[in-house]
Amino acid sequence: MHIGVLEDDSDQLALISLWLETAHHSCRGFGTTADFLEGIKKERFDLLLLDWMLPDGTGADVLQWIRSNLGWEIPVLVITARDDEATVVSALSLGADDYLVKPPKPMEMLARLEAVARRVKPGGLPVLRLGAFVVDVQRHSLALDGVALTLTQKEFDLSVYLFQNPGKLLSRDHLLNKIWGINSEVDTRTVDTHISRLRKKLKLDGTKGWKLTPIYGFGYRFDRVDDLDPA
Repeated sequence: MHIGVLEDDSDQLALISLWLETAHHSCRGFGTTADFLEGIKKERFDLLLLDWMLPDGTGADVLQWIRSNLGWEIPVLVITARDDEATVVSALSLGADDYLVKPPKPMEMLARLEAVARRVKPGGLPVLRLGAFVVDVQRHSLALDGVALTLTQKEFDLSVYLFQNPGKLLSRDHLLNKIWGINSEVDTRTVDTHISRLRKKLKLDGTKGWKLTPIYGFGYRFDRVDDLDPA
């Protein structure tokens, strides 16, 4: 895996980098929040490892930015010197996939990284083949009947989440938190706007095997309808 590491302690960063490279991972380290955010805009990483307490920002702010701008596919593991319940819950609520308490132990850190990668991306980022739709998560592309559709990043993230959660009742607040982040400044009308565009672009009226149905006063339900056709 290619791993991005945010750690302001240079000795700790060098040690973590050594452990990762010894385990045959590649990595790039960043000592400041500003450098880290600039780096992950330019370079693609398979997993992000970030310190929670930083001199020029907080892990919470960084994690919120990641989930709001890069989506929920990339796994994130937090390293924190604080093991109190409130800190752990905050990290997980904001979108961390797992956490380590400092000082990290090398074998535990590597095992947790591998476990998170398997859980979030089993067998690598998948290509979802769903009837008339092909969703390539790795390349951030979605095709309908073999034709690639033009989607914004949020439309793509929302599409992937819907295809991964068929048959479930999904509230507007839930979708807002999952796609835009728990502390997003946008409101649920943004969800409705994106849903409306996706219904048109992806033809989610049942004619292509999938139907996105509004649930009055709650949110939406996404169902595969071709399975319901009589034999």
